[in-house]
Amino acid sequence: MTKPFASSADTVAKEQTLEMLADGVYALTAEGDPNIGAIEGEDFLVCFEALATPIAAERWLARLREYTDKPIRYLVLSHYHAVRVLGASAFGAETIVAHESTAALIAERGLQDWASEFARMPRLAESADSVPGLTWPTLTFADRLTIELGGDRGELVLAHHGRGHTEGDITAWLPRHRILFAGDLVEAQAALYTGDAFHREWATDTLDAVSQLRAEQLVGGRGAVSRGRAGVEAAIAQTRTFLQVMLAEVGAVQQRGGTLAEAFAATHAALVDDYGHWPIFEHCLPFDVSRLWDELSGIDRPVIWTAERDQEVWAQLQGA
Repeated sequence: MTKPFASSADTVAKEQTLEMLADGVYALTAEGDPNIGAIEGEDFLVCFEALATPIAAERWLARLREYTDKPIRYLVLSHYHAVRVLGASAFGAETIVAHESTAALIAERGLQDWASEFARMPRLAESADSVPGLTWPTLTFADRLTIELGGDRGELVLAHHGRGHTEGDITAWLPRHRILFAGDLVEAQAALYTGDAFHREWATDTLDAVSQLRAEQLVGGRGAVSRGRAGVEAAIAQTRTFLQVMLAEVGAVQQRGGTLAEAFAATHAALVDDYGHWPIFEHCLPFDVSRLWDELSGIDRPVIWTAERDQEVWAQLQGA
């Protein structure tokens, strides 16, 4: 039986959990839906991620306003994917911050990604007509940007650790509390989407740099908050292992002259027992394997995903 396309059959709302990780540090998780967070400065807020639509973002902000009425000075976007950024207009932020590569990717492929992601995950695209247009950063950086939170709240360090989930992923690090908002560079018991990834760098240098922060709480892109050094390292290890298995399986099929479909079947078989019960596993894997096949074939930058290309890849790899 043909599997429903991507997450098109996922129509059940997920239970959201709002947690205060430290004084003025908030995370909203949602059973494998995209996570989001906020950090209080002395007299302002920094919000991390924007969700897919203004309507979805407004619900998050209504919950956040039960705890703080400080104005939103910064909205930080970890990367360019539509379900992370297109709700930005609801925040009314003074400054929208992203990596310089994220700004370039929005210009290059933001419209195509918007159509692709909303078709893949229609439940997240609630009131899609409320999106006023592409979200454009107003402040970008290359390596590191520090936001002084004021008073005795310390600082928030935004950093690019190397190419990974995309070219432009950034994390938000609170050294005082040892809390890390990792974006989609780390997933906690949720499958990885790697359709725009750089698998070899992500699995090695980039995750090494994330691990070296020695966070004691980590908010990944999806899944529950990871707590304690052991919990944080387990989430990083799960992410790394997923990538390593993909690299081994797809690489082996390529080396013996096999096909993309064979690489998908081998990768699925190698991952399904450990990861198949995690959110969006079946959704992600065809796009993951397709991108890795290209990468190992010498195509450095990901081919742009369009709604039409999505359907073609899905039919080829999940259509039977």
